[in-house]
Amino acid sequence: MNSTAQNTLEDTLIVRTLIGADYEITHSEMLQKTLARIDKKKQGITTPDELWIVEHNDVYTLGQAGKKEHILQQTNTPIIQTDRGGQVTWHGMGQLVIYWLIDLNTLGWSVRDLVSHAEQSIEDVLNRTLQSHPDANGHTFYAKARQDAPGVYIYNQDDLMLGKIASLGFKIKHGFSYHGIALNLTCDLNAFNAINPCGYAGMQMLRLADFVSLDKVSPESADETSNDLQPNPSQKVDIVAGSITELQTTHDLLHNIMQREAGNITLRRSPDSKR
Repeated sequence: MNSTAQNTLEDTLIVRTLIGADYEITHSEMLQKTLARIDKKKQGITTPDELWIVEHNDVYTLGQAGKKEHILQQTNTPIIQTDRGGQVTWHGMGQLVIYWLIDLNTLGWSVRDLVSHAEQSIEDVLNRTLQSHPDANGHTFYAKARQDAPGVYIYNQDDLMLGKIASLGFKIKHGFSYHGIALNLTCDLNAFNAINPCGYAGMQMLRLADFVSLDKVSPESADETSNDLQPNPSQKVDIVAGSITELQTTHDLLHNIMQREAGNITLRRSPDSKR
């Protein structure tokens, strides 16, 4: 684990940043944090929710429903059984992972609400970016979740699904969530060739860099004691035409999630809404 930063927002939400994170260590820390929160709540002690921004070292993870037949090739990348929902997926550098350590009961969220907030936060950020960055021919794309398969997918302007760009998987214990979402930014998609992503044979995986010019900014070059990765919830991160940075995308997604946790963004209930 190369770096870690922790900031507090009004004592109600903690944001941590973990770069080059070992999956098993991070998972153990998430679980222990969640168990401690459960114990404190039984004692009448309120604890702040946390969002962990993570970039993992290469790893394949199998969810609780994971079937090993979805691992198509043996590679040098570790395969780890974990306790989240879902099948097999890959994490690694160039992929943005955000873990949601949330007290669902305090927020009044059901598990379905949690999943919908996760998917819609990704939709919001991707659609804002994609709509302002048409391709060379002026074609636009949009992001949308599916009712039949968790995650977020990219569609062209003719409503043809091109592939999957973001995955999600959660674990709930006594009303507390952990694990979260994974958004492909600049990662090498070849890692997905060794598996059936999320258990879907032939699923085409995509990354934001295939649609938008993304400039790499190393989080290690930032002052980790600053609020660089924790935007002011009263401000919006502006994405303008031209290339953008991974850091801007992280800011925008983090801001959206924070607004949802604060109750300032409500769920879109229509399953037919594209944006």
